[in-house]
Amino acid sequence: MDDPSALSVPMPLPEGRFDGREAFDRLLRIALASAARQGWREMVFSDPDFADWPLGERACIEALQAWSSSGRRLMLLAERFDGIERWHARFVGWRRTWDHIVECRAVRAPHAQRSGRSVPSALWTPGWIVHRIDAEHSRGVSSTDARTRSELRETIDACWRTGRPAFPATTAGL
Repeated sequence: MDDPSALSVPMPLPEGRFDGREAFDRLLRIALASAARQGWREMVFSDPDFADWPLGERACIEALQAWSSSGRRLMLLAERFDGIERWHARFVGWRRTWDHIVECRAVRAPHAQRSGRSVPSALWTPGWIVHRIDAEHSRGVSSTDARTRSELRETIDACWRTGRPAFPATTAGL
């Protein structure tokens, strides 16, 4: 019989190179499940449009729901959010419910190109990252290395500062 206390023991997060969409999606699912299980306080999702992230999957929303609580923070950085609205209806509903812990910013693509900093495709946490360096082929790295995490966060923060609030939970108007 399995030991129920083993569920609370943090599993080591995968590290190293990954290649392909399935590998990227698997790492994102691992991240969301780990966030819920380990009570991570902050996560950053960064991608030009999130169109090919598994955010609309029931399992991802259930993990986000389990993670959501007081003191949590989720930052979303993109060039545009229409991909989320178009392909991830479950996530849009979850975002409405948890608006108070979600902050979203959009960086205009021309600005990103001028500054030489395009929005990275990555999931950042204080202890682990998944960085898709070649988004077209879903190739990248996952790492717990402090320097790698810090460098990615600096890139995200630079883009964040040039962004503007976006993807509101509700739209006002008639």
